[in-house]
Amino acid sequence: MKIYSSEMASHTGEKPHKCDVCGKSFLHKSSLSRHTRIVYKGEKPYHCDICGESFSENHYLNKHKYIHTEQKPFSCNICGKSFFESCNLTTHKRIHTGEKPYHCNICGKPFLQNQHLINHNVRSHTGEKPHNCDICGRSFSQNQHLTEHKRVIHTGEKPYHCDVCGKSFSFNRHLTKHKRIHTGEKLYHCDIYDKSFSENSELTSHKNICTEEKPYHCDICEEKPYHCDICGKSFSENSELISHKNICTEEKPYHCDICGKSFSENIELISHKNICTEEKPYHCDICEKPYHCDICGKSFSENSELISHKNICTEEKPYHCDISGKSFSIDYVLNKHKRIHTGDKPYHCDICGKLFSFNRHLTKHKRIHTGDMPFYCNICDKSFSENSELISHKNICTEEKPYYCDISGKSFSIDYVLNEHKRIHTGEKPYHCDICGKSFSIDYVLNKHKRIHKNL
Repeated sequence: MKIYSSEMASHTGEKPHKCDVCGKSFLHKSSLSRHTRIVYKGEKPYHCDICGESFSENHYLNKHKYIHTEQKPFSCNICGKSFFESCNLTTHKRIHTGEKPYHCNICGKPFLQNQHLINHNVRSHTGEKPHNCDICGRSFSQNQHLTEHKRVIHTGEKPYHCDVCGKSFSFNRHLTKHKRIHTGEKLYHCDIYDKSFSENSELTSHKNICTEEKPYHCDICEEKPYHCDICGKSFSENSELISHKNICTEEKPYHCDICGKSFSENIELISHKNICTEEKPYHCDICEKPYHCDICGKSFSENSELISHKNICTEEKPYHCDISGKSFSIDYVLNKHKRIHTGDKPYHCDICGKLFSFNRHLTKHKRIHTGDMPFYCNICDKSFSENSELISHKNICTEEKPYYCDISGKSFSIDYVLNEHKRIHTGEKPYHCDICGKSFSIDYVLNKHKRIHKNL
């Protein structure tokens, strides 16, 4: 009779077995038992006899064992890439065919894998986070994210080891990337400039620069079902609305127990505490530095970085601007310099639409909208949006004047004031009016002068 009931339920779509903790429903009672065992009891009865790692499912253990044997028996007949499991090969082939068979029945968005669809529903529509950390209580929408959280934040576990240098990693993808440092392998090639990359993501980013394409359009954020009842602004996720409301109401529920400063978002408090305590908790476990400069001994993770550095060490400047004739040690610095001549401003503010030539200028500008001032003076408690402003301010606070004019001997608290002063001696006037051609030694004097033309 039970078999009959299960068969009937499979046709009707009924899921009679419900979890009394999270409300999730299952077709079979055994599936509910499995869900309870894995999610709430955290049981992992399957153990690897090589490294001792434990798993909740036997097929996860079998998949894990391929890491030790490095066996990848399933190969793609189009690009040659190999996989541990046949299901991974099937999913991979959809990249070549463009097939996305899994569709969201709420917004219609298609996905390559069923798991991606499930993740999408949890993140975008339900907001459900059923996986809870038993140490700090933080919740996650996926069990994988919970596992990664525990490794990085709590246990520090690094089960993946490099067999060349012995370095350990928290995640297998980091080990795979690290191994390319030893092999020098660069599998991904640009067919425009003949440049090679160790990661497909690097090639994709490079090609967008090569072709000036901007292929990524957000097809989720047009739908913003969560509305602020104070200002009317809409958001795609409820968590964003909650954070926004703290800004709207000027509530700052997150308090720093060191200096007492308050914040509207927890992430702002965490970032602030690193500044307060001068902690730097995030360490890169990938970037070994096998390339050494034989002049100064400095080390680098990539040979290209060493080559650029040597130009600085030897004071060579092989990159020349064909407009101004100025020379540079590093090619990307030349590319940035050229924006002065071309007027190219590739960085856009998504709030007011203002354009910027450099990303650092955009970052600084955004703080006008957010009001963020993360740099604090420990003498007078004044806050600044830039670290350079804090340094200059501290010289004023302490009455230090570390910048000296070697001609007149005069001292200054701020470096750019010294540069302006030196122009009195040199007679240099680098700021030119594009209307009448008049030149000025200080930029704000030029701006003041331009008002004369506007008033005519």
